[in-house]
Amino acid sequence: MTATTGAPPEWSTKAIWYQIFVERFHNGDPSNDPRPEWMEGSYPGYIPDKWEITPWDWDWYRPDPWAESIEGGFHRWVAARRYGGDLQGVLNKLEYLEQLGITAIYFNPLYDSPSLHKYDARHYRHIDRTFGPDPEGDTQLMLTESPADPSTWKWTTADRLFLQLIEQIHRRGMKLILDVSWNHTGNTFWAWQDLLKNQQKSRYRDWYDIQALDDPETDENELAYEGWLGVKTLPELRKVAVRDKRDGYPFEGDLDPSVKDHVLEVTRRWLDPNQDGDPSDGVDGFRLDVAAHVPLGFWRDYRNKVKAINPDALLLGEAWWTDWPDTLMDPRPFLQGDTFDSVMHYQWYRPARKFFAQANGGISAEGFVKAMQEVYQGYDQDTRQGLMNLVASHDSPRFATSFANHNPYKFQMGAAGNPSLHVGPPSAKHLARMQSMLLHQFSFLSAPHIWAGDELGMWGADDPDCRKPIIWPEMTFQDESYRPDGTKVGSIPVRANLELMDFIRQLTLLRKKRSDWLSGDVTYHSLANQPLVLAYERFNRIEHSLMVFNASDQSCPVSLPVEAQGTPKVVFQSQQDQSIELDWENKLLNFELPAYTGLAIDLPIP
Repeated sequence: MTATTGAPPEWSTKAIWYQIFVERFHNGDPSNDPRPEWMEGSYPGYIPDKWEITPWDWDWYRPDPWAESIEGGFHRWVAARRYGGDLQGVLNKLEYLEQLGITAIYFNPLYDSPSLHKYDARHYRHIDRTFGPDPEGDTQLMLTESPADPSTWKWTTADRLFLQLIEQIHRRGMKLILDVSWNHTGNTFWAWQDLLKNQQKSRYRDWYDIQALDDPETDENELAYEGWLGVKTLPELRKVAVRDKRDGYPFEGDLDPSVKDHVLEVTRRWLDPNQDGDPSDGVDGFRLDVAAHVPLGFWRDYRNKVKAINPDALLLGEAWWTDWPDTLMDPRPFLQGDTFDSVMHYQWYRPARKFFAQANGGISAEGFVKAMQEVYQGYDQDTRQGLMNLVASHDSPRFATSFANHNPYKFQMGAAGNPSLHVGPPSAKHLARMQSMLLHQFSFLSAPHIWAGDELGMWGADDPDCRKPIIWPEMTFQDESYRPDGTKVGSIPVRANLELMDFIRQLTLLRKKRSDWLSGDVTYHSLANQPLVLAYERFNRIEHSLMVFNASDQSCPVSLPVEAQGTPKVVFQSQQDQSIELDWENKLLNFELPAYTGLAIDLPIP
């Protein structure tokens, strides 16, 4: 079904998202593993002597042999690590994702770049050479092109493998979106390299936000420019006609016309690769990095161009912080129907975490309801269902670590800077809280999202620890025996939590079956005598669910007035080793709800 003007694509309102960071997902083809010459230009700015690929099963905080002599500690040498994840690795795991119940994949950047994260583009128009089967051949092929002239662009082996991946994903009935950053490039980007070489004579001198070019008559390098958040390895693309710009808020303006033309050509390439007017062979949309750093005028034009190629393409923005770590951004200016269809909905997670983990001082059920009414205020049904509700990502602590530590959201959640941070597997109590939260995530408004590896119980502090290689069940891993400072702390076994994976599989299946979870309205119950018991109903004309959650550490008696045309029955509970008996009489439902437990109850309707 084609999306109407301003509405998110229908498929996105029913999506179950899975986010893949390819370099750390699965190494399906060791022959294409990164080599030092393809990493030049990435942080930390040099390739260590005797550098080698890090074994997939390596103890995370243990220094690699080549890292032991590097000054600057863990964060400096961990950025030089590569594990060799690639597109073949994703292809090898598509059956796994299908069985898990995933319907949409969000890929972190795949375009050619020297870093592990790929936000520092070297070429927007190509998939990273080390993600495909022939990095050397792809390197030579790219040299035969004129980067500014789309008529000269060819398809590398990595590009072609990505097109095969698109086909295989679509064949399984899934969608995929590609992460892109139109705010900045890397310092190895072809236009930036031309500017460095030719300075005033470069035809790309207006592509970037340059304050001063180098004077060839002096020995000093006077080049001055804006890097994203001051990071000089990420030079910012130039904005024009800018007005009313404030950090952390949307602002008016546009990108330089030449930059904009190039961005649109690249966008067209990935939306409709064979340019036949049928976008079914292309990506299904884009996740738009640091969206508030790019002017609204550009985003409006960008939406029109994207929707003209594929009306069902999804535009999903990152609208995160206005003032870190206190104030999240209000995403509504991006969701007026003329820019984005959706956002990464961190605005949902922070209050949900405060209730279900009782983190950062915690909140009551009443506080949760108030927060959610504010979070969703003013959205129509399609918009609120299309928002991406995520508990973790490549930019935040892993779900397990977020729940095991009760700091304010993302505050002092880096392991290197907080020696007291718990960085091991969650306790039984925290796992129970996580499962209750997951039941809420999958039964509530908006589209649930899984950060790859969270379904396997992975733990990890904020970046870079949230980017560990996936602990696949068929692999054996070294124990974690080190802290970031290099001290040994004993041995923590590293293995996949298959019970949690099965728990999430059950939730994905139920999400697909329950039409009220996918598109129903929501109403809340008030339990004044139970401040940590949350109850809400999801309902439409076909199905009706009652969801009840106990965030306290004690079993609680629950009594709720409910309407049903038959006997209510439990369809899912987060703690599955405990039996819960429902007593329904005179439209009053009574039961005992154990600590840290969530319950889904079907209320039959005619």
